[in-house]
Amino acid sequence: MTKVLIHLQTVGTQRTLELLLCIPMKIYLKLFKESIAFSVTALTTNKLRTILSLLGITIGIFSIITVFTLVDSLESKIRSSVEDLGNNVIFVQKWPWQFGGAYNWWDYMSRPYPQPSEQIAISEQSEHAEGSAFTCNFAKTVKFKSNSVEQTIIVGASKGYDHVRNFEVEKGRYFSEKEILNGTNVCVIGNQIAFDLFGYTDPVGRVIKIGGKKVRVIGVFKREGESMIGFSLDPYVILNLNYAKTMVNVRSSRVDPTIYVKAKEGVENALLIDELTGILRAQRRLKPIEKNDFALNEISIISEGFDGFFGFIHILGSVIGGFSIIVGAVSIANIMFVSVKERTKIIGIQKALGAKNGFILFQFLSESVILSLIGGLIGLLLIAILTFITTMTTDYEIVLTLQNITIGISISVIIGIIAGLVPAWQAAKKDPVEAIRS
Repeated sequence: MTKVLIHLQTVGTQRTLELLLCIPMKIYLKLFKESIAFSVTALTTNKLRTILSLLGITIGIFSIITVFTLVDSLESKIRSSVEDLGNNVIFVQKWPWQFGGAYNWWDYMSRPYPQPSEQIAISEQSEHAEGSAFTCNFAKTVKFKSNSVEQTIIVGASKGYDHVRNFEVEKGRYFSEKEILNGTNVCVIGNQIAFDLFGYTDPVGRVIKIGGKKVRVIGVFKREGESMIGFSLDPYVILNLNYAKTMVNVRSSRVDPTIYVKAKEGVENALLIDELTGILRAQRRLKPIEKNDFALNEISIISEGFDGFFGFIHILGSVIGGFSIIVGAVSIANIMFVSVKERTKIIGIQKALGAKNGFILFQFLSESVILSLIGGLIGLLLIAILTFITTMTTDYEIVLTLQNITIGISISVIIGIIAGLVPAWQAAKKDPVEAIRS
């Protein structure tokens, strides 16, 4: 019997707690519904005032999110171009991508350029490299019948280039090992070169002239699009290194000799750099007291430079957009003060009929937030239309990300709360008798 009473008492206590929790929630939902209804009625009644308020916040959100969207799209494009080179690729070159304070200018000038023999030594001796390739760049006029492209960048690449550089062959194929060893007069051309010379005709198997020499096209690279840092293969022609030697001196400083070395999976760049340092010092017979006369560059150097640059641009964009947001917030605040003044008598009647301060506060705060949110959504809609038109009419793709949409909506809500808080507080604190008499 005692256990039954205890059970009933427990059940009763739980039921009481449930009722106590449910009642405030129902009241809150009713309060929310009525406040929203009052707010929407006030906004639709004063259409001109609503439009003017929307204009300020719309321009503000449009400005700041447009800056964020353009910067994010630019950053994505640049980082994509950088990543095409490979995050785990080390570039052996004469010049460093970042200058330190250890060397004077003439010390850099006296450095030798990388040589094909050094790339061979790396491929034979390195235990941490998945692959390596020697490349050189030079400019020649490329012709096919009456069509020609002047100052085309020609890349002479050794065996292994397809393992250290990310690309896809859309038509035809890449060089065979036999063609590379024999120095066969064949080439793989970029998508843009293919269009400029052949239009919509298939270039594979046709013979073009590079600097007056006949070369057969065996492949076309898949279109990569415009690279923000100039590493797209679209305007390039690739020759095997042994055939490129018949056109230029691949050891000359004029062709920018470079050795690409790609780390094995799971091998950190720092470990590969240490190994390459030892191999290159041995190849160049440097004494222990002598400093390195070569540069080992990696993509992270470029990425770190962009981190600071884009961080600054984001701050600058926030400041520029922030001024527009402030103007929009002031506009909403002014309109809300006017709205409170015009509806003072209505506020008095509502309070006389039993409306609590919280109801009045929430009513005007809801109106401010809804006003700001509508303005923000209109601004985001304009940005979405602008990005769509830009992407469809140009080669530059601009994407309005979910993150920026969330930022725009969040800013709108926060501005609505900030701009409407003081007017709503003034409305909630009004004395009902004085408000009715006003």
